[in-house]
Amino acid sequence: MRSLREPTRATAGVTFDQMLEKIRYEGAYPTRERAETVTHAVLSGLGRQLTGDERVDLAARLPAEAALIFTAQIPDPAPFTGWGFVKDLSARTGGTPATARWDAGTVLAAVAHIAGPDLLDRIIGQLPSGYALLFGRAELIQAA
Repeated sequence: MRSLREPTRATAGVTFDQMLEKIRYEGAYPTRERAETVTHAVLSGLGRQLTGDERVDLAARLPAEAALIFTAQIPDPAPFTGWGFVKDLSARTGGTPATARWDAGTVLAAVAHIAGPDLLDRIIGQLPSGYALLFGRAELIQAA
């Protein structure tokens, strides 16, 4: 039986450079430096939102450089909704909400790929509403 903290076979061994190249390509960023700046901002923001086992398990799956950025942040006791995350990212980077939404979606889609579906389900389940779309998933709401 595999530990929950071990990377999945499909995502094991992803380097930080590979992660940045995927983000640069998917986000249509002109340079690696721009992709790295965006990645740092989004991972820092996510590090302020995620707690518990999901935080530990995600850090274990991320490339070491990305994990250090992510875990250097102290989680906020009252995490933002997905839209609040985008607005906070926009304010911290000096960009527009539309640009921040693009940046968040690009980086978090790469994070989702590295995390794998089971951990991603747990992460989305822990966070307030609005994050599923940022991770590239539909957000389904149960009918009342």
